[in-house]
Amino acid sequence: MGGRTYECGSCGHNQVSYNSCRNRHCTQCQGVNKDIWVDNRKKDILNAPYYHVVFTMPEQLHQIIYHNQRLLYDLMYKAVAETLMELSKDTKYLGAQIGFFSVLHTWGQNLHYHPHIHTVVLAGGLTEQNEWRAASKKFFISVKVLSRKFRGKYLYYLKQYYRQGLLEFYNDAKINKNKEVFQDLLDKCYSIDWYSYTKRTFDGPLAVMEYLGRYTHRIAISNNRIISIDEDTITFGVRDYQNDNKKKTVTLLRSNSFAGS
Repeated sequence: MGGRTYECGSCGHNQVSYNSCRNRHCTQCQGVNKDIWVDNRKKDILNAPYYHVVFTMPEQLHQIIYHNQRLLYDLMYKAVAETLMELSKDTKYLGAQIGFFSVLHTWGQNLHYHPHIHTVVLAGGLTEQNEWRAASKKFFISVKVLSRKFRGKYLYYLKQYYRQGLLEFYNDAKINKNKEVFQDLLDKCYSIDWYSYTKRTFDGPLAVMEYLGRYTHRIAISNNRIISIDEDTITFGVRDYQNDNKKKTVTLLRSNSFAGS
């Protein structure tokens, strides 16, 4: 595919720009696609504050979700949408119809499977009288309420899918075909807290789309996180979210299935 080298006529600085490969894992190509996506979405945002809300799936469901990705990723979107819309319409919280964007992310910085949804929620909405009602500085629904509502929604529909025979089970997950085992799994998931996160983070409406664009067109490992590469391994930096976001390094063996190998 080749590329081009640019040189500054004053200082002699060189910069290489490679031709587009159109690969979804390429940082250069995805950067252009992100800019195009953001530009096309600008018409969808309002000049108002937004919140960042994250919905995370429990580890106990990871295997089943991985085996039924299209069906259960769609269910994540469905459960998130119903959770936000139903709670926001409740006068106990906001009493208005809100707007939001949602983006699915399926890995963490350490590249472990970690399905979760990032949602950008408008800080206010329209009442039944078609009047604008602004939210307070804090998100209008508590994290505990969000988590429990989302948990209930997702598990309710998951049980319906099981009864309808829509779920596939492979390898070690085949045991969940058994009705009693599957019910035990649901009971376990009902008994634990599901992680949700809310924060008012955006500085103006355009920043909302820039933030979303980084998720819709993000690759697994960006160039600035790569520390070293040799014939056998790749080492990159990660943040340990379970340990106060402390920085650490991860080294993986390169293989035919590894992105970029």
